Amino acid sequence: MRSGADWLASATPQQVEYFIAGLSENALLALPWMFEFWALAHQLPPEGVWKTWVIMGGRGAGKTRAGAEWVRAQVEGAGPQDPGRARRVALLGETVDQVREVMIFGDSGILACSPPDRRPEWQATRKQLLWPNGAVAQVYSAHDPDSLRGPQFDAAWVDELAKWKRGQKAWDQLQFALRLGKNPQQVVTTTPQNVAALKQILKNPSTVMTHAPTDANRAHLAASFLEEVRSRYAGTLLGAQELQGLLVEDVQGALWSTATLEAQRIAQAPRCQRIVVAVDPPVTGHGGSDACGIVVVGAITEGAPQSWRAVVLEDASVTGASPEQWARAAIAAMERHKADRLVAEVNQGGDLVEGVIRQIDPLVPYRAVRASRGKGVRAEPVSALYEQGRVAHLRGMPELELQMCQMTAQGYLGKGSPDRVDALVWALTDLIVEPSEKYRNPQMRSL
Repeated sequence: MRSGADWLASATPQQVEYFIAGLSENALLALPWMFEFWALAHQLPPEGVWKTWVIMGGRGAGKTRAGAEWVRAQVEGAGPQDPGRARRVALLGETVDQVREVMIFGDSGILACSPPDRRPEWQATRKQLLWPNGAVAQVYSAHDPDSLRGPQFDAAWVDELAKWKRGQKAWDQLQFALRLGKNPQQVVTTTPQNVAALKQILKNPSTVMTHAPTDANRAHLAASFLEEVRSRYAGTLLGAQELQGLLVEDVQGALWSTATLEAQRIAQAPRCQRIVVAVDPPVTGHGGSDACGIVVVGAITEGAPQSWRAVVLEDASVTGASPEQWARAAIAAMERHKADRLVAEVNQGGDLVEGVIRQIDPLVPYRAVRASRGKGVRAEPVSALYEQGRVAHLRGMPELELQMCQMTAQGYLGKGSPDRVDALVWALTDLIVEPSEKYRNPQMRSL
């Protein structure tokens, strides 16, 4: 859906001037309150039938404004006294104070978004907003889920659910109360966290989601704020969660955890004696295929192989690429890092994989590898290297790290194929795992 904000961003000054000049006086006065015109795409309700709309985004992505404007759209009618679609709304936050200070009185809250003739009255003693048309929004705290027993609603706005300590119980009680009207709906505005309540909501077939990173709302954020948070958190798992608005999951039995990866992150790569680029080609090469995993890893090969260490230098994976495109991307990664060898899995493409690569560079040092064991089994020795503190990561690889945190010994629990993890495993196997095995087993040294 293309929003008015998208049009404004691409329109010429002459087009904007022509548009404004064509508005009547009443339309011009109403324009600041017409959120559908100013909204970003992720702030507009999705089309179709749904029960829950989750707006998941980074800090400052405009989630609160979207929630406040959705409440307005539910309760307001054509005129100030006319009824809207909803008359009884629940406003549910972590605490009553946070509902009042953020959702109601905040800079992007309901009162700030409401035009003067439709602005609701805050009734502090009753903890509610009362609109001129009689609609009421009642304030509730997630710390007191039982307060939702008894009331009933035809709409609800839930804010920052991912940080509620009693999130599941508060959410469950709200569902029992959301029972008025023909199609009671609720909107959830939150920065994601790895909590069961949010994950369960996202899996529900009646849930729809819009998503945006912090940067999507940069026009309304201080440049110094963006510069500071980017410099400190961009390219980390915390940045993926707080800036990109991505759900960073640690699944039960995962071979890697977010805590482990963050603890072993370094700011600058050491001097590496060997560097390889590993490639996990997709089965097909078109826009809907899996990504081509391309990961660059360097090794510090001082002393016996059992003490060698490694650093993951880059995730150069590409999506929707043709064989020629991913081959060029892999060769380019080798050139950037002055890599010693390209390692490619050939289970899917066989000799065609090498053929595609040698069309780009006939002399590239190349090794084909073939998987004879499952992905989880292959990944376990590599996971052990992390447990030993022998692998570090540079910043800038959140997609790879998100896949790692969903890989278990039994297989990958995320969506699609763990293409990036596969490439990582092949690189570290070539650099560290196999040399260590040969060192421990004299019979393998000649292989």
